Amino acid sequence: MTIKDLRGKKTLVTGAGSGIGRATAIAASRAGAKLYLTDINEVGLKETVAAVGSSVEMHAAFDVSDYEAVTSFASTVHGSVDSLDIVMNVAGISAWGTVENLEHRHWKSMIDVNLMGPIHVMENFLPPMVKAGRGGHLVNVSSAAGLIPLPWHAAYSASKYGLRGASEVLRYDLKRHGIGVSLVVPGGVKTGLVNTVEIAGVDRDDPRVQKLQHRFEKRAVEPDVVADAIITGIVKNRYLVYSSNDIRFGYWWARKFALPYEFVLQKANDQFGKLLKKS
Repeated sequence: MTIKDLRGKKTLVTGAGSGIGRATAIAASRAGAKLYLTDINEVGLKETVAAVGSSVEMHAAFDVSDYEAVTSFASTVHGSVDSLDIVMNVAGISAWGTVENLEHRHWKSMIDVNLMGPIHVMENFLPPMVKAGRGGHLVNVSSAAGLIPLPWHAAYSASKYGLRGASEVLRYDLKRHGIGVSLVVPGGVKTGLVNTVEIAGVDRDDPRVQKLQHRFEKRAVEPDVVADAIITGIVKNRYLVYSSNDIRFGYWWARKFALPYEFVLQKANDQFGKLLKKS
């Protein structure tokens, strides 16, 4: 029951108003999918809807961390179709910082949007998919920070590791229903988050911080690269979906060489620590 192509497949994409979500909606549209799109940003969502045109079956602007809003949208969707074929959790936010600089709002927002948001979607859309008995596919966009403990990513990684854990369980739970699961683990991606991500305890105007940001941008891939990897991951029923080989290598290295891996990560953390504001 593996999905061989997206033609005619009823496909939900959250976070479709920009970045990876928009690129994925466009890629899915080109592949012939029937789209159900959401984003918290109504303006961005309308721009995506205009870009994909007649592929859109339904769209709505709301916050995926709001369970009632997700449930209401799901009820509307299931009022017209019994179930979707593909569910893609792409919406997400980011904030970095060391534990003494992170505030409660940072931790809470990461969990609310990046973990509970996808959970709200899965709660509402997976049971009807199971009941329909036609198989399908679930895509959860985690992050390299859901595989590797990057410096200053404690709050972000808490959400992304959580999503990874849920996905790994569902990979096996849903197999008997013919529903595949893909966990997407992109590294750097050229989206609006690059310039807007909040880094607690760091002066964004610090030349060293700007140099690090420019280095990140040089290695980052375009959103459509991630989108293409996602579509390929669905049709080839891949669990781990990479958008860059450095993350693939990093995760392999982390598992094979634990001690040097921990040493390098600590050194990286020490280097990042030099960028902290002095109190």
